[in-house]
Amino acid sequence: MTVRAATPDDVPAILALIHELAVYEREPDAVRTTEADLGRVLFPADGPAAAFCHVALDGEVVVGIAVWFLSFSTWTGRHGIWLEDLFVSPAHRGRGLGKELLRTLAEICLARGYTRLEWWVLDWNAPSIAFYQALGAVAQDEWTTYRLDGEALSVLGGSPGRTPRPS
Repeated sequence: MTVRAATPDDVPAILALIHELAVYEREPDAVRTTEADLGRVLFPADGPAAAFCHVALDGEVVVGIAVWFLSFSTWTGRHGIWLEDLFVSPAHRGRGLGKELLRTLAEICLARGYTRLEWWVLDWNAPSIAFYQALGAVAQDEWTTYRLDGEALSVLGGSPGRTPRPS
Protein backbone atom coordinates (compact mmCIF):
# COMPACT_ATOMS: atom_id res chain seq x y z
CA MET A 1 0.00 0.00 0.00
CA THR A 2 1.46 3.34 -1.05
CA VAL A 3 0.38 6.94 -1.61
CA ARG A 4 1.88 9.11 -4.35
CA ALA A 5 1.07 12.07 -6.57
CA ALA A 6 -1.17 11.11 -9.46
CA THR A 7 0.18 10.84 -12.99
CA PRO A 8 -1.66 11.24 -16.31
CA ASP A 9 -1.87 7.44 -16.55
CA ASP A 10 -4.01 7.46 -13.37
CA VAL A 11 -6.79 9.59 -14.87
CA PRO A 12 -9.10 6.67 -15.83
CA ALA A 13 -8.81 5.20 -12.33
CA ILE A 14 -9.36 8.61 -10.73
CA LEU A 15 -12.55 9.09 -12.74
CA ALA A 16 -13.74 5.59 -11.84
CA LEU A 17 -13.28 6.39 -8.14
CA ILE A 18 -15.11 9.71 -8.56
CA HIS A 19 -18.03 7.69 -9.95
CA GLU A 20 -17.80 5.29 -6.98
CA LEU A 21 -17.85 8.28 -4.63
CA ALA A 22 -20.95 9.66 -6.34
CA VAL A 23 -22.73 6.36 -5.79
CA TYR A 24 -21.64 6.35 -2.13
CA GLU A 25 -22.91 9.93 -1.73
CA ARG A 26 -26.27 8.95 -3.25
CA GLU A 27 -25.72 11.02 -6.40
CA PRO A 28 -24.88 8.33 -9.00
CA ASP A 29 -25.91 10.46 -11.97
CA ALA A 30 -24.30 13.73 -10.84
CA VAL A 31 -20.80 13.26 -12.27
CA ARG A 32 -20.30 15.17 -15.52
CA THR A 33 -16.50 15.11 -15.43
CA THR A 34 -14.66 13.31 -18.23
CA GLU A 35 -11.14 11.97 -18.49
CA ALA A 36 -10.35 14.93 -20.75
CA ASP A 37 -11.63 17.35 -18.08
CA LEU A 38 -9.46 15.76 -15.41
CA GLY A 39 -6.44 15.69 -17.70
CA ARG A 40 -6.83 19.40 -18.52
CA VAL A 41 -7.10 20.43 -14.88
CA LEU A 42 -4.64 18.04 -13.23
CA PHE A 43 -2.05 17.89 -16.02
CA PRO A 44 -2.42 20.97 -18.25
CA ALA A 45 -0.37 21.22 -21.42
CA ASP A 46 0.37 24.87 -20.68
CA GLY A 47 0.49 26.69 -17.36
CA PRO A 48 0.21 25.43 -13.82
CA ALA A 49 -2.32 22.87 -12.65
CA ALA A 50 -5.50 24.22 -11.09
CA ALA A 51 -6.12 21.08 -9.04
CA PHE A 52 -4.06 18.18 -7.79
CA CYS A 53 -4.55 14.55 -6.91
CA HIS A 54 -2.80 11.97 -4.80
CA VAL A 55 -3.62 8.32 -5.20
CA ALA A 56 -3.52 5.35 -2.86
CA LEU A 57 -2.36 2.11 -4.43
CA ASP A 58 -2.75 -1.54 -3.60
CA GLY A 59 0.19 -2.86 -5.57
CA GLU A 60 -0.19 -1.09 -8.91
CA VAL A 61 -3.97 -0.58 -8.64
CA VAL A 62 -5.35 2.86 -7.71
CA VAL A 63 -7.85 2.26 -4.91
CA GLY A 64 -8.09 5.71 -3.31
CA ILE A 65 -7.90 9.39 -4.21
CA ALA A 66 -7.45 12.77 -2.62
CA VAL A 67 -8.37 15.51 -5.11
CA TRP A 68 -7.46 18.97 -3.88
CA PHE A 69 -6.69 22.57 -4.77
CA LEU A 70 -5.22 25.61 -3.08
CA SER A 71 -7.36 27.85 -0.93
CA PHE A 72 -6.39 31.19 0.60
CA SER A 73 -7.17 32.76 3.96
CA THR A 74 -7.27 36.53 4.19
CA TRP A 75 -7.03 36.13 7.96
CA THR A 76 -3.75 34.22 7.90
CA GLY A 77 -2.42 35.64 4.63
CA ARG A 78 -1.47 32.12 3.58
CA HIS A 79 -2.63 29.36 1.32
CA GLY A 80 -4.25 26.20 2.53
CA ILE A 81 -5.47 23.02 0.91
CA TRP A 82 -9.12 22.47 0.12
CA LEU A 83 -9.76 18.74 -0.13
CA GLU A 84 -12.49 18.35 -2.73
CA ASP A 85 -12.73 14.55 -2.62
CA LEU A 86 -11.26 11.89 -0.38
CA PHE A 87 -12.33 8.39 -1.28
CA VAL A 88 -11.05 4.89 -0.75
CA SER A 89 -12.86 2.06 -2.50
CA PRO A 90 -14.89 0.13 0.11
CA ALA A 91 -12.98 -3.13 -0.42
CA HIS A 92 -9.76 -1.35 0.61
CA ARG A 93 -10.97 0.55 3.66
CA GLY A 94 -9.67 -0.13 7.14
CA ARG A 95 -6.04 -0.38 6.02
CA GLY A 96 -5.08 3.21 6.80
CA LEU A 97 -5.15 4.49 3.22
CA GLY A 98 -7.54 7.37 3.95
CA LYS A 99 -5.39 8.42 6.87
CA GLU A 100 -2.27 8.15 4.72
CA LEU A 101 -3.82 10.33 2.01
CA LEU A 102 -4.70 12.97 4.63
CA ARG A 103 -1.27 12.68 6.23
CA THR A 104 0.30 13.35 2.82
CA LEU A 105 -1.76 16.52 2.42
CA ALA A 106 -0.91 17.61 5.97
CA GLU A 107 2.78 17.11 5.18
CA ILE A 108 2.40 19.28 2.07
CA CYS A 109 0.74 21.98 4.19
CA LEU A 110 3.55 21.96 6.71
CA ALA A 111 6.33 21.87 4.13
CA ARG A 112 4.86 24.79 2.18
CA GLY A 113 3.77 26.92 5.13
CA TYR A 114 0.06 26.44 4.44
CA THR A 115 -2.08 27.04 7.51
CA ARG A 116 -5.18 24.95 6.83
CA LEU A 117 -6.38 21.65 5.46
CA GLU A 118 -10.13 21.88 5.01
CA TRP A 119 -12.98 19.89 3.49
CA TRP A 120 -16.65 19.27 3.93
CA VAL A 121 -18.52 16.11 4.79
CA LEU A 122 -22.16 15.22 4.33
CA ASP A 123 -24.13 15.45 7.59
CA TRP A 124 -25.35 11.84 7.29
CA ASN A 125 -21.88 10.35 6.71
CA ALA A 126 -21.29 9.18 10.29
CA PRO A 127 -18.36 6.83 9.51
CA SER A 128 -16.40 9.64 7.83
CA ILE A 129 -17.27 12.14 10.56
CA ALA A 130 -16.01 9.72 13.21
CA PHE A 131 -12.83 9.11 11.19
CA TYR A 132 -12.13 12.84 10.83
CA GLN A 133 -12.82 13.53 14.50
CA ALA A 134 -10.45 10.73 15.51
CA LEU A 135 -7.73 12.56 13.56
CA GLY A 136 -8.40 15.77 15.49
CA ALA A 137 -10.42 17.56 12.80
CA VAL A 138 -12.99 20.03 14.10
CA ALA A 139 -16.35 20.71 12.43
CA GLN A 140 -16.92 24.33 11.43
CA ASP A 141 -20.61 24.26 12.33
CA GLU A 142 -20.98 28.02 12.42
CA TRP A 143 -20.52 28.25 8.64
CA THR A 144 -23.17 27.48 6.06
CA THR A 145 -22.12 26.60 2.53
CA TYR A 146 -23.85 28.47 -0.27
CA ARG A 147 -23.67 27.67 -3.97
CA LEU A 148 -24.64 29.41 -7.16
CA ASP A 149 -24.93 27.11 -10.16
CA GLY A 150 -27.20 26.38 -13.08
CA GLU A 151 -29.85 29.00 -13.79
CA ALA A 152 -29.04 31.15 -10.74
CA LEU A 153 -25.39 31.41 -11.83
CA SER A 154 -26.44 32.26 -15.38
CA VAL A 155 -28.85 34.93 -14.20
CA LEU A 156 -26.32 36.60 -11.92
CA GLY A 157 -23.32 36.29 -14.20
CA GLY A 158 -25.11 36.95 -17.46
CA SER A 159 -27.02 40.10 -16.58
CA PRO A 160 -28.48 41.82 -19.68
CA GLY A 161 -26.36 44.69 -20.90
CA ARG A 162 -23.21 43.39 -19.22
CA THR A 163 -20.37 41.63 -20.92
CA PRO A 164 -18.82 38.85 -18.82
CA ARG A 165 -15.30 39.74 -17.73
CA PRO A 166 -12.61 37.35 -18.93
CA SER A 167 -10.57 35.62 -16.28
